Amino acid sequence: MNSFFLLFIGIPIVEVYLMIKIGGKIGALTTISLIFLTAVVGIYYAKVEGIKTIQSGLINMYQNKVPIYEMMSGASIAIAALLLIMPGFVTDAVGFLLLIPFTRKIIIKLFIGKKKIQDEKDTLDGEIIEDKKDEL
Repeated sequence: MNSFFLLFIGIPIVEVYLMIKIGGKIGALTTISLIFLTAVVGIYYAKVEGIKTIQSGLINMYQNKVPIYEMMSGASIAIAALLLIMPGFVTDAVGFLLLIPFTRKIIIKLFIGKKKIQDEKDTLDGEIIEDKKDEL
């Protein structure tokens, strides 16, 4: 609870501080334009990456594979789009990191940890047959 509260309060404080500092260096209008530009470019790139992820997931489903990475990737793209819509430079940086496929793969591996996702090679198909005998 405390870490969520710190993030909820801390991120806007850092964002406002950075906007004031950057606005002092490059000007207020340029800073606002830069924030809008990163949001528009980021949302467009999120759309492109989302379409690629959906296509990859459909290909995996047609090959009878579970699209686990595509589902995780889709969720991270949605989070990235949300971060890019929020005004600020830190959230934009994290959002762009989640949009780049190479860094997205690294971040997903960090969150999954050392858990091994089971492949279909490790799955054993079987059938249960019940013999119903009359017990007298």
